[in-house]
Amino acid sequence: MMMKDHPAAHALRQANKLFKQADTTKELNDYEKGQQSFQENRERLKAERLARETKSSSRPE
Repeated sequence: MMMKDHPAAHALRQANKLFKQADTTKELNDYEKGQQSFQENRERLKAERLARETKSSSRPE
């Protein structure tokens, strides 16, 4: 014999499932944004360093 869920319990499970999915995807997006920002900064700093090295090596001393 199967017991039917109480409607409030069913609604609560559905709501928790949706909130859990939303939180997980938000953290992933924040992580991806952080990684993208880190890579952009790294590339910018690398370009600046290479420009300084080129500039200092081309200067006659």
